Amino acid sequence: MEPRIFAGPPAAGGPESLADHAARLGLVPRGSAAEATIPVIEASGLLGRGGAGFPVGRKWRSVAGQAGGAPAVLVNGAEGEPLSSKDRTLMRLRPHLVLDGALLAADAVGADRIAIYVGSAHRDARDSIERALVERRDIRLPVQLFAAPATYVAGEESAAVHFVNAADARPTVTPPRPYERGIDGRPTLVQNVESLANAALIARFGDAWYRGVGRSSTPGSALVTVSGSDRDGVREIEIGTPIGELAEVAGAGRDPRDRQAVLLGGYFGGWVSAERGWGLPLDPVELRDAGSAFGAGVVAFLGHDRCGVRATARIMDYMAGQSAAQCGPCVFGLRAIADATAGLANGTAARDDLARIERWSQQLAGRGACRHPDGAVGQLLSSLRVFGSEWEIHQRRRTCSREGFRSFAVPVVREKVA
Repeated sequence: MEPRIFAGPPAAGGPESLADHAARLGLVPRGSAAEATIPVIEASGLLGRGGAGFPVGRKWRSVAGQAGGAPAVLVNGAEGEPLSSKDRTLMRLRPHLVLDGALLAADAVGADRIAIYVGSAHRDARDSIERALVERRDIRLPVQLFAAPATYVAGEESAAVHFVNAADARPTVTPPRPYERGIDGRPTLVQNVESLANAALIARFGDAWYRGVGRSSTPGSALVTVSGSDRDGVREIEIGTPIGELAEVAGAGRDPRDRQAVLLGGYFGGWVSAERGWGLPLDPVELRDAGSAFGAGVVAFLGHDRCGVRATARIMDYMAGQSAAQCGPCVFGLRAIADATAGLANGTAARDDLARIERWSQQLAGRGACRHPDGAVGQLLSSLRVFGSEWEIHQRRRTCSREGFRSFAVPVVREKVA
């Protein structure tokens, strides 16, 4: 688990200063040198860390090749995923690495404006970025900081652009997409902060350096937020690290029998049983091929004393409450599913609630104005697979087999590097 982004001074020392950052890493390529980095980023195999896992180099090239005026760069640090704290931790501890990536991207795609979009609830991260901007005298283009609303959908790339343009953080679903026409109608590169930090390192040390870490076909390292273990927090791992190995390091157990299940990717991700998941590699490509998701880098372990049905009901209620309120499937469909799921969880279910949520989930997929309902029903369907017998108990007996149940609460955010 060799660190890369978090190499350098210990987390206890707080944000790295510009002087220490420059002394440790040197200067990031700028100007024409930055323009030559797109092929290097492409060759590195770097995948985006915002959840979709899209190749970063390809995304930069698509923006650089657009007509319609100088592009803009939107640095996405909204991080609305309740179980993730990796992005805010990165911005708090390594703000200059994030800014390096933003400046590199701007030069590479020919942008003349940078918007930095940080979750309004992430005050330490925002303060760190603001202080870093004051230190930077090498910035010669407009940089504006925006406070992203504390909503789940606010971090979706079209929602972020919509907020910068119109102070409305709801996704827009009609083409053109942001890379074609985004901020002020310009081609816009929307990139997650961890992706930019990695790009800044690759520009310094090369694509071969980046590919030198990793245990599977996908190269590099990644930040993950671990919860449900003895040592929760943000960790930097080699991509391809088995879930079981991470569990042992984090104090979640050495054996799959030590945990009941694992939630991967966050609320937009899905459940896998511990038995199946222990050997799975934490690799965006391999997890996708296995029917799971790396998503926002969330790895949440569920103990045997907790109920998967009730955990899922809590998530579904949250997702229904985070609707962008732009279409019936999201506003009414998700709420109906969440209410029926809550009934199953708390022992007040109607006779056919389990059959109804299964049917509604199949009907809702693909019908929303944005992907929010798709993520929610994907989460539910994974729970029905993993905790099938428990769902049946809740339906038939209106009780829970997990007598030692404790609620699967959203954990307090721990801005620490474990």
